[in-house]
Amino acid sequence: MKNSDSDLQSISPAELKIGMYVILPLSWHQHPFLKNHFLIESETEIHKIREIGLKSIQIDLSKGRLVETPSAGEPRAASEPGQQKPEQKVVTDELIATIHDMSLPPQKKSVLVRQHSITMMKSLLENPDTQNMKEAQKGISEVVSLILTDDDTLHYLLDITSHDFYTYTHSVGVGVLGISLAKSLFKDSANHDLRALGVGFFLHDVGKVGIDPAIITKPGKLTVEEMQEMKRHPSLGFKLLHETRQLTEESKTIVLQHHERVDGSGYPKGLRGGEIHVYGRICSIADVYDALTSDRPYRRKMPPFAALKIMQDEMINHFQKELFQAFILMFKAPV
Repeated sequence: MKNSDSDLQSISPAELKIGMYVILPLSWHQHPFLKNHFLIESETEIHKIREIGLKSIQIDLSKGRLVETPSAGEPRAASEPGQQKPEQKVVTDELIATIHDMSLPPQKKSVLVRQHSITMMKSLLENPDTQNMKEAQKGISEVVSLILTDDDTLHYLLDITSHDFYTYTHSVGVGVLGISLAKSLFKDSANHDLRALGVGFFLHDVGKVGIDPAIITKPGKLTVEEMQEMKRHPSLGFKLLHETRQLTEESKTIVLQHHERVDGSGYPKGLRGGEIHVYGRICSIADVYDALTSDRPYRRKMPPFAALKIMQDEMINHFQKELFQAFILMFKAPV
């Protein structure tokens, strides 16, 4: 039975509630959902819809199932004794469903996997305790497995550049780039646990949870003192992972060494060449590329070719040349 026009109503994103049935007037690649029309089931979905930036959204009243909530000033019902408030899951069902949905076209899957991975990393970095870290490792391992087995989706994942430089967005970008380069280098070797490495690449910046957000998002050059504070994040991340007893030693090394440079100009220890673990050298390339191709508080993002050219012409001494050449080759054809 077709719905009448009287069932449709336009509202502002601020009016959205759980239980509303929304109809998004967008193409599939312009939003992070599996469908253009669906029932809102969580506050997370409301937040994602608002982030799209639409001025108004159409809802279908005939398909909605609004949940009654107390009005302003009305006391909420007390929880039953021993009943705990359900916590938001770090790894969403949508991420797992998207990864295993064989019917999704690779381009659509790449957009959704990235979006849900960003949601996962945002949740983790808001509360990086031991339990959430364990759950995130499982989710990241699922994403890594997709990268390792689905070359078509990976091809599109490598084409996506960031529109912002939030730590959680950057974490996903570096995670995808790092594991892709590791895959191209080590795919014929049994000496590398690529799933464990993927977790290290995704969590490379976890130490930024201990840095003042005002420094991370400052729209200008950092002072000497602010830069010294920023340079603490690799050591803070290593310490956090050690305290929560998470990740392999190699993966923790990625977190500690991703800002080291082959010419010795990096931090926190100023290591040179072979003193830097190969996994740290891989992550440093992915980290710089994603930073250059993302919007920053103080500059617009660069096109991929321009970023690679700057890395080649002005930063090549920072990287192991053979690894950088392998990195460039990833963008010339599907891995």
